[in-house]
Amino acid sequence: MTFPEWTKPGLYGALAGAIAVSIIGFTWGGWMTGDSAKTMAKETASQEVTLAMVPVCLNLSASDPTRTEKLANLQDLSGFGRRNAMMETGWATRPGADAPDRDLADACLAGLELDGS
Repeated sequence: MTFPEWTKPGLYGALAGAIAVSIIGFTWGGWMTGDSAKTMAKETASQEVTLAMVPVCLNLSASDPTRTEKLANLQDLSGFGRRNAMMETGWATRPGADAPDRDLADACLAGLELDGS
């Protein structure tokens, strides 16, 4: 059996087109692998949980009897020191967790709107 003359160039063209579509799809088309999608979903979920916990952190700070002293301490600090001090207050600990959460501490500091932050 003989193949038509255009078969070989046609197959090469189809192969080149498939490669080009794959490259364009993954770079500019927004395609991603399953692992990348899972990683993105986990990061998004973590960010959303942190944002959902900010009101809890603010309520804990509002009901703390030593709030004034802790806020004064936070006011005097900046950067990592401020975040570490926020974590030490206990306000940035999620219910059921043993240790404070750094992301929640940062979000809670933003929610408290301290001067100089």
